[in-house]
Amino acid sequence: MNFALILFVLVVLTGVAWVADKLVFMPQRRRAAEAAVAEFDRQQARVGERFADENAPATRARLREEKLRQPWWLEYSASFFPVILVVFVVRSFVIEPFKIPSGSMVPTLLVGDFILVNKFDYGIRLPIVNTKLTQGRPLERGDVVVFRYPKDESVDYIKRVIGLPGDVVAYEDKKLTINGKLVPETALPDYFDEERIGYAKQFEEDINGRKNAILNNPAVPPFVMGAEDYPYRENCQYNDRGVVCKVPAGHYFMMGDNRDNSADSRYWGFVPDKNLVGRAFFIWMNFSNLKRIGSFN
Repeated sequence: MNFALILFVLVVLTGVAWVADKLVFMPQRRRAAEAAVAEFDRQQARVGERFADENAPATRARLREEKLRQPWWLEYSASFFPVILVVFVVRSFVIEPFKIPSGSMVPTLLVGDFILVNKFDYGIRLPIVNTKLTQGRPLERGDVVVFRYPKDESVDYIKRVIGLPGDVVAYEDKKLTINGKLVPETALPDYFDEERIGYAKQFEEDINGRKNAILNNPAVPPFVMGAEDYPYRENCQYNDRGVVCKVPAGHYFMMGDNRDNSADSRYWGFVPDKNLVGRAFFIWMNFSNLKRIGSFN
């Protein structure tokens, strides 16, 4: 179930309880406390000083406290409203945490990395309905982005932006070309893939001056196997060398940095702008390797 929806429902329920407590139940408890204290004072006055309760001040204070105490159902609803509201606002409009579940972004992001995602960089959106409130800045090639998977919007994916609306992206013979310009690659030392327990060929890719590492095994065939049917599939031509796509308006072409082990736009198509969640920018924890904490390209 959509966690944002669950959080929103909790905000509404606890908010109603909080408002009801402030406007209705708290005044009732105050009147009851004042009446109880007044009755206690009258009783003390009737018995006189000789028989008065020696602990009258403490008893009076305890009586007032008992009458002002929230019932359990308000304590576990209204009391949590401010906390839940802050979490909802921060998660919806500022920063949201995610955990990397697969190796499609190796070597940039590893399985088990906990990352932070900027929710306002590309424009603030209303949670649940995802309506855009502010424009924000446009995506740039090379951004690492979290988005709702077009085939199942209840699932979040993370990939790198390769093609912007109107771009012609070609991935043929294991080489990336954008608008007819070959994306430069520089060989790096082989990368030891702990998940697959073996070494992989590693390269540094330079997309418009933005550099990041990728894994690309020349021994793996270049053609795409198992491409699905998806909107604007007619914009792509598949061949034995790979695929060439023209990105439609309002959409993006995404790829994983682990090029031979990534289900991305080559297989299931373009990502519409409405599916964007935010820009990933920081690893805040990896319990297996604390050295992973920090920013990434």
